[in-house]
Amino acid sequence: MSPRKRIAILASGGGSNAEALMKAMQAPDFPAEAVLVFSNVPGAGVLQKARDLDVPTWAFSHKGFADREAFDRAVLELLAPYRPDYLCLAGYLRILTPVFVRAYASRILNIHPSLLPKFGGPGMHGHHVHEAVLAAGEMESGATVHFVDEGVDSGAIVLQQRVPVLAGDSAESLAARVLAAEHQVYAAALKKLCSQA
Repeated sequence: MSPRKRIAILASGGGSNAEALMKAMQAPDFPAEAVLVFSNVPGAGVLQKARDLDVPTWAFSHKGFADREAFDRAVLELLAPYRPDYLCLAGYLRILTPVFVRAYASRILNIHPSLLPKFGGPGMHGHHVHEAVLAAGEMESGATVHFVDEGVDSGAIVLQQRVPVLAGDSAESLAARVLAAEHQVYAAALKKLCSQA
């Protein structure tokens, strides 16, 4: 069996997607292992979830850096010794600069709470997505795992999971069902990629 792929997770918040990924990677037959969780929010809940699962953590704020690229260069420097094969963004609320994207070209994954290319792009995150889906009268939504490129939500799609929009759905009720799908499809997409590599 080939060695397990090394995964670094970048997250800014509570980290439910990150936690689902870390737990999936604990299965003995999963072809990847979490080697680091990094957050740009030093008090983020994801850091405790990682520590509880014995995954190393690092955190430092993006505030105080000259610009986005300077911060991204600092994160790249931090990541280097961990030698990650893939980076998984899990609620990482930073738009990556071209310097960062090029350093890990075709090796950065993101999860988005809609069926891309629908309801993606700048400003389309969190409840904004679910409100837009409902306002458009869509019959279904879902979750998309995609590669990160220099655009926003524009990279190649790895895997999607569909979620029906139910009569009477609010943005909150739809979000809860989509999040459950995110937890499943992100791990499935990572497993698929790492099994092929």
